[in-house]
Amino acid sequence: MQPDFNREVYCLLGLPFDAIGLDAAVQRVQQAARERKPCFLSTPNLNFVVAAQTDAAFRNSVLHSDLSIVDGMPLVWVARLLGLPLRERVAGASVFERLRRDAGTPIKLFFFGGADGVARAACESLNAEPGALSCVGFDAPGFESVQAMSGEERIARVNAAGADFVVVALGARKGQAWIEHNRSRLRAPVISHLGAVMNFVAGNVKRAPPWLQRGGLEWVWRIKEEPALWRRYGSDGLAFAALLMRRVLPLALQSFLRRPSRQQLGAAKVSLEEGPQAAVLRLEGAWTAANLAPLRKAFTDAAGSREPLHLDLWGVSHLDSAAIALMSLLWASRTGNPGDALLFGVQPRVRRQIELSCSTYLLAE
Repeated sequence: MQPDFNREVYCLLGLPFDAIGLDAAVQRVQQAARERKPCFLSTPNLNFVVAAQTDAAFRNSVLHSDLSIVDGMPLVWVARLLGLPLRERVAGASVFERLRRDAGTPIKLFFFGGADGVARAACESLNAEPGALSCVGFDAPGFESVQAMSGEERIARVNAAGADFVVVALGARKGQAWIEHNRSRLRAPVISHLGAVMNFVAGNVKRAPPWLQRGGLEWVWRIKEEPALWRRYGSDGLAFAALLMRRVLPLALQSFLRRPSRQQLGAAKVSLEEGPQAAVLRLEGAWTAANLAPLRKAFTDAAGSREPLHLDLWGVSHLDSAAIALMSLLWASRTGNPGDALLFGVQPRVRRQIELSCSTYLLAE
């Protein structure tokens, strides 16, 4: 599926994030459900970012998403440090609760996953209270593999329920993998892995008070509710501290010291050259969120072509987070296309920007 290159999206620690608030995210989901327009919603938090550094398939699932929201205050703080307009935490649980309270847009849900009995309890609890969300089915496949829980009969049962939104709870990596594996087979327009939501709705786990959420301390409450989480949070915290020191702080310093000049911004242009073995998009000048319109059009045209594609960055003097994010969406849309070698001819300074952005997967070997 071709990505939308008109999204206002920024690269943060190797993943794309939409600059969107809670209200707009809710409206986007409601519109997708109403118009039956596919929307794969990803909710990257600190755990997502850390796991994506070493798990390419997990990272690619976020790159393939139609909407990627900042579900973690530490990521909002990093965005502020880097000057990115990701100013608001948009938690998946908050999107769900807002959808539930908005009586103007009824949405039918299917719960997939969860521990034994949780999906049933969540379904019954949701239907017992008035609200815009209703549950039309559930399935708890247990601890099977992604392939085992993707059989024809199981997918047919999900589709037969007529849901608008499939809420998945299988653990982040397996949940994202299941969505990637079955997205083209599911009829529900909206799909998202919202693991904690099912427990919240079922009443097995209480969500943290709003003041803890705003202060970035929801993880403390989650450990109180689910003590086994402390190992994951501790491991993620250490990995995140390393990313701060090795990637975030150097990138913040470089961004402050090396701003593109007006001349470099004015020199930005993109041209397409048809070569004997591949099409080449040749970029020049400095690319930032302020001048990406030509790049958006060029990438939209390129994403639809099955011919091998190369991006020549020899003439590029600067890339900001928005430009790198667009390149990641293009890269994801071309994954597996024979002959592609997206970024080559990258100047050392620009290569350093890409490396500090945790986006070295974009670079040709």
